Amino acid sequence: MEFSENVTILEDGEKTYYIIGTAHISQKSVEEVQDVIDAVQPDTVCVELCETRYKSLTDESVWKKLNIFDVIRQGKTLYLLAHIALSMYQRRMGEQFGVKPGAELMAALEKADEVGAELVLADRDVQTTLRRTWANLGFFQKITMMMGLFMSMFEKQEFSEEELEQLKEQEQLSGMLDALATEFPQVKESLIDERDKYLISSIEKAPGKKIVAVVGAGHVPGMKRQFKQSVDISKLDELPAPSKWVGTLKWIIPAVVIGLFVYGYQSKSGQDLQTMLYAWILPNAIMCALLAALAGAKFLTIITGAIASPITSLNPAIGAGVVTGLVEAWLRKPTVEDCERINEDIVSFSGIYKNAFTRVLLVAVLSNFGSALGAWIGISWLIRLFV
Repeated sequence: MEFSENVTILEDGEKTYYIIGTAHISQKSVEEVQDVIDAVQPDTVCVELCETRYKSLTDESVWKKLNIFDVIRQGKTLYLLAHIALSMYQRRMGEQFGVKPGAELMAALEKADEVGAELVLADRDVQTTLRRTWANLGFFQKITMMMGLFMSMFEKQEFSEEELEQLKEQEQLSGMLDALATEFPQVKESLIDERDKYLISSIEKAPGKKIVAVVGAGHVPGMKRQFKQSVDISKLDELPAPSKWVGTLKWIIPAVVIGLFVYGYQSKSGQDLQTMLYAWILPNAIMCALLAALAGAKFLTIITGAIASPITSLNPAIGAGVVTGLVEAWLRKPTVEDCERINEDIVSFSGIYKNAFTRVLLVAVLSNFGSALGAWIGISWLIRLFV
């Protein structure tokens, strides 16, 4: 059997692996997946999906099962918004080519059932991947990453079908991944490198002698390098332990702020207390309110964030985003219909703003970052008062 250069064939004893590198919005990838599975008649089909993404792809009612208040209280707003932002880019590109994102994975699922092959969900859980990625970033890298995701919602980059197919070529992919590694090495490690190991390990453990694997083309070079290498999947499945430094820092910041207030009050005989209050309250309130407004929050939410931020910045147990998110959710009252429309609305930034559910997520995340920035400005201001 002869296949295109998008199909990598690996052998290990009696087992043969046919790894199809795809673009998630390419009709040619859909057709290639169908053709390869028809030709190979595999015992097992592996797909680049975890249980969460599998349900999202196959269960159209998955969004309406979400409870916005639970999402906010459990601190999942950032991860959910990041997932939506990435999906938004894929869906926008998919509309350009008339292909639903993940269509090649759906084709693999349908073909696996048609030929009687066992199905293996070979990818790591998306929440684990996002949590490990986030844990690897420093504070200012997190700010940069979130601003990048936010700005990407405005971009309307277009590719020709020919350019899209070129993106599957290994030389092009290598250059893109090298650029990612240079700018965000921690992101590449958890988002790409770890999943390369996870995917190839899952595929090697798949039952049968003929295995077809359908994965994004960007994973294929790394999977080839990791083939027949010993990989401890349990280590890659571990959620990052809370950093002792970050945990300590959460308490150090309030202690420093309170210490500065006490020192300033005693050394100045209370004369500069008003100035110190301004130095702490103003940047916290303004930055939280400003980013909440940028997210399109309602007026009451903006005011609530401005009041809450100077207080929550001194309390590691709760963030300003939880307060603003809950208030915005109470005011907007997202409906089941809003949840059901998420897949349609995330094609455009105006859709993100129009949908009550995604607007609440945006308000919670951006106001939280505004509060964090305000806290750093406030601490700097307080320190300058005594230097």
